[in-house]
Amino acid sequence: MKIFTDSRCQAHVSPAGYPERGERLEDLLAMLRSAGWNLQGECPHESAADVVARLHDPRYLERFKRAVERGDGILDSADNPLSAGTWSGAWGAAEAAVTAADWVRGASGRKAFAAVRPPGHHAERDTAMGFCYLNNAAIAAEHLRAGHGVARVAIFDFDVHHGNGTQHLFEGRADVFYGSVHQAPFYPGTGERQEIGRGEGEGSTVNIPLPAGTGDETFRAAVDEEILPAMERFQPGALVVSAGFDAWKGDPLGGFRLEIDTFHWLGRRLAAFADQACEGRMLSVLEGGYDLDHLPDLVAAYLTGQENRVE
Repeated sequence: MKIFTDSRCQAHVSPAGYPERGERLEDLLAMLRSAGWNLQGECPHESAADVVARLHDPRYLERFKRAVERGDGILDSADNPLSAGTWSGAWGAAEAAVTAADWVRGASGRKAFAAVRPPGHHAERDTAMGFCYLNNAAIAAEHLRAGHGVARVAIFDFDVHHGNGTQHLFEGRADVFYGSVHQAPFYPGTGERQEIGRGEGEGSTVNIPLPAGTGDETFRAAVDEEILPAMERFQPGALVVSAGFDAWKGDPLGGFRLEIDTFHWLGRRLAAFADQACEGRMLSVLEGGYDLDHLPDLVAAYLTGQENRVE
């Protein structure tokens, strides 16, 4: 297991009291370092711009850059505040995800975690949404596919909020699977069961919307009985995970009731799937998780599950 991050992630400064703020990553990285995880702290990547441009509209990227240069306060909505370092921060997160994808592809059995912010899975091709500016997990998946020749990549998203951006970027394609277990009805209002992809991608999208109050047993059943079998049928060459920890029972922005043991279980089950289906190649990218007192412990449980799995 190797952890990837980039100091530029902290260049993005959120308003005081904002849920997605620098302390999330600061406290998490402090835990990872003190626990002795293998951590790469700087991840510039010369190919990242090409990967990002394949998924995000170049006109959006230019609009984003100019908004920061002008000193605008938000991009597209109040959920996406801007500071002088937001452009740099978003690129730091994306490049760390791409660098992690390179490492995972380098040998069988490799598993990585991209400890980054701002998160990404709500970012659409041409719109910033839900604290997200560039879609880090989607960018990593596309780099594995186009940059490393992985014919089929699976993405599983366990954030409590549906990853609308990731789904929409890939729902018309047959080479990327997107599966999500999320709270509904809830932000952003997408991810109904009937959303299964379109055109060539029909059947490569699986959404499991669950109500507020969902606990461990129902959540685990959705993963075991629907998500994992669907990914097994897809036969991916690599697994990318949008790892959101806001399904934790104490998260201020979610309504699920998951205990910490379920995040350990998730790490164990997903790592076992990767070992069986795609030569152990698995990359997890941090998405949500806004209980600052517990986020480091939740991530630690997830990572430890991957390291100590027994199936």
